[in-house]
Amino acid sequence: MAEGRIVKALSGFYYVKSGDEIYSCKGRGVFRNRKITPLVGDFVQFEESNPGEGYIMEIAERENELVRPPIANINQAIIVSSAVSPDFSTVLLDRFLVLIESKHIQPLIFITKIDLISEEERRQIEEFKRIYENIGYTVELLSSKEPDSLPDLEEYFADKVSVFAGQSGVGKSSLLNVLKPSLLLKTAEISKSLGRGKHTTRHVELMQINRGLVADTPGFSILDFSEIEAEELTDCFPEMRDRREQCKFRGCMHHKEPKCAVKEAVEKEEIPQFRYDHYLSFLEEIQSRKPRY
Repeated sequence: MAEGRIVKALSGFYYVKSGDEIYSCKGRGVFRNRKITPLVGDFVQFEESNPGEGYIMEIAERENELVRPPIANINQAIIVSSAVSPDFSTVLLDRFLVLIESKHIQPLIFITKIDLISEEERRQIEEFKRIYENIGYTVELLSSKEPDSLPDLEEYFADKVSVFAGQSGVGKSSLLNVLKPSLLLKTAEISKSLGRGKHTTRHVELMQINRGLVADTPGFSILDFSEIEAEELTDCFPEMRDRREQCKFRGCMHHKEPKCAVKEAVEKEEIPQFRYDHYLSFLEEIQSRKPRY
């Protein structure tokens, strides 16, 4: 059987790249019976039924996968936030970071629309940049309307499979258009009544950009932690994960326990208060959800 990678899923068809050719494939019925859905990014084996067409027969084991957007075998996730319209939100950014960290995918942070903010707002954004870089994240401040500021980004994509994730309207498609103008991806203005972007990307597709593959995905603004257990949340905050072994009690949740290294680091301002507050909020959300049966 031939082998390849799914690079697009649309209307029940899976477009498999094998060598220099793209094959339009359907999934075997056995996948439905086993409740397995092929995902963009999957490595598959397929049988060609007609020239350029075929059936996916096997799906290789995945290194990782995301539910929203539905994609597998990702090296890094580029979380795109905007400085304004919609306004920059550390809560939303941290929700994305927790989700990506829980999947053991390397996150990068791109903050767009820097050209639209005041000097005071820029100072605030640069302070957040410093905070997240101190945690260990890579942060870039960008403007899609200033292409000359983007060439240094090319090395981020080389030999990587990247997914762009972020709230609708933050400029993911605009940024991809600047990186590769031939894409001509649709963009939309922010909805004034809703205060968020209109959905312009309707499917997931891997595209060749700067010697790597990049997925443009539907924008979304709701993230839940249904796949994360309370005991795993610490591992999704690198600055807390690094101090976990210093807590007095094994399995410390960094909430009400005494002699907690994380709480001590917050008091010493070694961990930002807002990050700890987000951790507690997420912890409560996870602990209060209804049990799954």
